[in-house]
Amino acid sequence: MWAAVVAVRKQQPTQIVIAVPVAAPETCYELKVEVDKIVSVSTPSPFQSVGLWYENFPQTTNEEVRDLLAEQKMKVPL
Repeated sequence: MWAAVVAVRKQQPTQIVIAVPVAAPETCYELKVEVDKIVSVSTPSPFQSVGLWYENFPQTTNEEVRDLLAEQKMKVPL
């Protein structure tokens, strides 16, 4: 999420809002100073990991990430 906020901020938006279904309370607190608003449906404590709060949360492979980044790079004009 930090990387997304940095990337979006470079585009000079009028505001940045983060909305997530579940997040660590500490992470929400830290991100509040970087964005205009953060909304999380649930902020369980202790948080431990995102995957614990979903019935099905498969891991994304490195290859999938590389493919998605390459695909996005082709869409974004320089």
